[in-house]
Amino acid sequence: MKSLKWKLILSLIIILTINFSAGIITFAEGETFDIPGINIQVNQPDTNKEVADSIKIIALLTILGLAPSILIMMTSFTRFIIVFSFLRKAMSLQATPPNQVLVGLALFLTLFVMMPVITDVMENAFEPFSNGEISQEVAIERAQKPVKEFMLKQVRSKDLALFLKISNKEDIESLDDVPITSLIPAFIISELTTGFEIGFLLFIPFIVIDMIVASTLMALGMMMLPPVMISLPFKILLFVLVDGWHLIVEKLILSVR
Repeated sequence: MKSLKWKLILSLIIILTINFSAGIITFAEGETFDIPGINIQVNQPDTNKEVADSIKIIALLTILGLAPSILIMMTSFTRFIIVFSFLRKAMSLQATPPNQVLVGLALFLTLFVMMPVITDVMENAFEPFSNGEISQEVAIERAQKPVKEFMLKQVRSKDLALFLKISNKEDIESLDDVPITSLIPAFIISELTTGFEIGFLLFIPFIVIDMIVASTLMALGMMMLPPVMISLPFKILLFVLVDGWHLIVEKLILSVR
């Protein structure tokens, strides 16, 4: 019965295929069908303003494509994801938690930490601009201020001084005069440094466990047994007993705020 059922289904598919092919042939021989025309024209610019507008559009599309990366680099996401990556390496875990979980946790923590800045930008820059109360230049200036204040609180003075020196803008009278082009790379370097420092501190207790387990196995003569297999359960047990995720997330948020 099953073979007969499949034969009937196969026959039906063949009949439908033949009818569809015949319809295509009939359409190709006699019938006509109006397809709407689509034209894409590239005209020569008449003025320099048209060339400038075209360049602005290309630049805007490029910035929009890089917007997620730019926004991530101007927040504490870099610090969070580096610390979580170091933690996974310290515990000798290859793919647990998965990358999607770590990235998602880092994103939501970043959103939580940056919420005061986002609220300030929305209330003082975006909403007045959308209501037509201020111009685009004023909106951009107001939006930069809370972001710059946040980054200035986290950036190290030596990193900021490095980029100010390279750009020949050492005569800064106030923090408001710090250019955003020098502040962003200095902030990224500072976040990388802070993330590596926290990651180093995370490695210390797990390295101690690895050393104790390796010494014990060597004293027992079990040299062929990988120490990671024995130390991994103890690392997980220690991390759970001290409520590791709570401590790490708490210290990360406090380190930013």
